Amino acid sequence: MTVAPPVTTAVPVGLRGVGKAWADHVVLRDVDLELTAGQVVAILGASGSGKSTLLRLVAGLDAPTAGAVTVDGRPVRGIEARCAVMFQEPRLLPWRTLAGNVAYGLPRGTTRAEAGAEVERLLDVVGLADFARHRPRQVSGGMAQRTALARALARHPGVLLLDEPLAALDALTRLRMQDLVDRVQRRAGTTVLLVTHDVDEALRLADRVVLLGSEPGRPGATVVHAVDVPGARPRDRGDAVLAAMRADLLGRLGVPQNLEESR
Repeated sequence: MTVAPPVTTAVPVGLRGVGKAWADHVVLRDVDLELTAGQVVAILGASGSGKSTLLRLVAGLDAPTAGAVTVDGRPVRGIEARCAVMFQEPRLLPWRTLAGNVAYGLPRGTTRAEAGAEVERLLDVVGLADFARHRPRQVSGGMAQRTALARALARHPGVLLLDEPLAALDALTRLRMQDLVDRVQRRAGTTVLLVTHDVDEALRLADRVVLLGSEPGRPGATVVHAVDVPGARPRDRGDAVLAAMRADLLGRLGVPQNLEESR
C-alpha cells in the first residue's frame, strides 16, 4: 500500500524587481512574481528566456544583480536550505543504490533508524519500494527521475524547484511522471516552481502559469503574461477550457495554430 509523504511546511516565495545580467548580457529584467504557500506556479518561455536562471536565483545557486528574492519572507543569500531542486537529469550517484541516493537527501542529524524508515516510505511513495537495492544503471530513466523526486522530498522542502525534470523522458513515461508529481504535491502540500517548455504540462500541474518574454527594444526577459488555471487538480487532459488556454499560450509563444499561419 502506498503511503503519503510527511506533510511539509510550505512557504511563500517572492521576486520583486529581480534582474540578472552576465557582463553585458541581460538575462532577466524587472521580474515580479509571488507564490503563496502551497501554490504550484509554472514558468513558460522560449529557450534562453531565463527560466532556469530564475529558478537558480530562488535556490540561491546564483545571486540577482537587481531586486530581491525572498523565501518565507526572508532574503535569499546563498544556498537556500528550504528549497530542493530537481534538474533535467536525475544526477544520481552511480555507486549508491536507489535507497542510498534517497538517503543522501536527508537532513543532517537524521538517525540511522529514522533514515531507514524515511527512505522506505519515500521509495514507496514514488513506486520504487521493490528497487531499493538497485543501482542507477539498472533502472530506466523514469525510475531514475522518480528516485530524484524522492531524494528531493527527503529534505521536507518548503519549496520544490523543478527545472524541466521530465523533458528527457519518453511521452508515456512523462505523462505518468506528471501524474506522480501532481499526486505527491497535493499530498505533501509543498510550494512548487516548475520550469517547462510543455504547455500541456504547465496546465496539468500548475495553479498559475507565467510566461517569460522580452519586450521590443528592451534587453532581458520579464513577465509578459500570467494566468490562473481554473479547476482543482487532478485535471482532465481533455478539458475544453484547458484546450482554449493551451491555444492562447501557444499563440503567445509564437507557435502557429494552423497551416495557413505557419506558411
